[in-house]
Amino acid sequence: MKLKSKIQLAFCTLSIVPIMLILTVLGIGTYRLKTIYNTYKTDINTYTILLNPMIAFNAINTSIQGELEEVKRVNPDLLCDADYLNEYSQGLTNDASYIIVNLNGEYVYSSYDNPAKEDELYERLMKLEQLKKYDGDMSGGLYLGGNLQMLVNCIDFNCSNGSVGRLFILTHIEHIVPQVKNMLILFLGFLAVMLVAASGCISMWVYRSMVTPIKSLKKATHNIAEGNLDFTLETRRHDEIGELVEDFEVMRKKLKESTEEKLQNDRESRELISNISHDLKTPMTAIKGYVEGIMDGVADTPEKMEKYVRTIYNKTMDMDKLINELTLYSRIDSNKIPYSFNKINVAQYFEDCVEELKVELESKNIELGYFNYADRSSVVIADAEQLKRVINNIISNSVKYMCADRKGIINIRISDEEDFVQFEIEDNGKGIAQKDIQYIFDRFYRTDSSRNSAQGGSGIGLSIVRKIISDHGGQIWATSKEGTGTVMHFVLRKYKNYKAGGENEQNTDN
Repeated sequence: MKLKSKIQLAFCTLSIVPIMLILTVLGIGTYRLKTIYNTYKTDINTYTILLNPMIAFNAINTSIQGELEEVKRVNPDLLCDADYLNEYSQGLTNDASYIIVNLNGEYVYSSYDNPAKEDELYERLMKLEQLKKYDGDMSGGLYLGGNLQMLVNCIDFNCSNGSVGRLFILTHIEHIVPQVKNMLILFLGFLAVMLVAASGCISMWVYRSMVTPIKSLKKATHNIAEGNLDFTLETRRHDEIGELVEDFEVMRKKLKESTEEKLQNDRESRELISNISHDLKTPMTAIKGYVEGIMDGVADTPEKMEKYVRTIYNKTMDMDKLINELTLYSRIDSNKIPYSFNKINVAQYFEDCVEELKVELESKNIELGYFNYADRSSVVIADAEQLKRVINNIISNSVKYMCADRKGIINIRISDEEDFVQFEIEDNGKGIAQKDIQYIFDRFYRTDSSRNSAQGGSGIGLSIVRKIISDHGGQIWATSKEGTGTVMHFVLRKYKNYKAGGENEQNTDN
């Protein structure tokens, strides 16, 4: 559930629950008031009692008054009969109601059970009778305040012997009010408990939904601040916080990858400096030695002098090559290799390359074979200079690992493979072990860990080859067998001139 939906649900819950609780309390209140209904024989509804209790008390007196009015109609003499009145009073379920009878100005009967307040009660009733003379009606009931707190209703009647009587029905409010108060306290207490429980449940729900994952994120940020990226954030949530946790985990992984890549680059940079330093030291030592020989007069003949100078030249060429590789490596690392793509006829381009390579390889007693099985019109889009670098790096790598006990042979083969042109450069050198073949295009990887001077180099030649072929949209791989030799394979997509159907010639600029 989305966080927005949870907040909306919490809002609706906090809005609806109080209403439901109020309705529940009113329902329970109605049930609770049945006791009062049964006790005081009244059917006034709950809301009336809660809003105006005096109406309820008046209904209690009115209920008794109705019964006695019926007695007055049938046999008024019973209203001045003490035995009847005692029996009637004892039958009242309401123990807060009393009956007092005044006959010809004298109080002849009273069920009031508090003698200490009886005189005060009679005095107050006399005042009510005086009030009736002016008002003329007491049917609606009157309230006695002060210490008595009673509601009074009155029935006037005439006995058969001519006596004039007045029956007072009194209900002691203080006996009923505590019951109503207790009921209200119970209602309010129940409402408060339910509201607190509902708020607590919602708070706990929100806490578990928001605070718990935030604590996990806080712990994760502390780990990252301390440099610890070896942890995992997991979540099964599908809301905004779950998405935040997932994004944080993605950020952690990328940060870890970036850190590991930086460490790897630092290691490679240190290795590159070490390799270059080692490989520069060898020709520098040789140059220094030959220069000292010339200075000391060792090269005392033209032949020796020429040999020394040529050796110095060759060593400086090796140094220049290493420096060029270092420069190119820095461009590769920042993706700033300059390319100038053009259409290249494969047959013509490789024929020229082979002619250049033959002279150099023959001087090293290496035979170079060239076999073109592809259509002579095959064209690829490539940077001629960088493609030549690919060929030279592969050939150079082959020459480096030639076997000293047999004549070196390098064969270049070209063939058509549907939409591609495939190139193979095969040698009969030492070969590469199967465990190493998958790593030879990695930067600084060497199959020969001894790093003797004859097989030196920066260790980035084949990684440069893979980068250039990849930037040309091609692929490169190697197959090899130890003791037999190695074959480097790479493919480039053919260029096709689609003029049919109104299509323009393919753009060759990159």
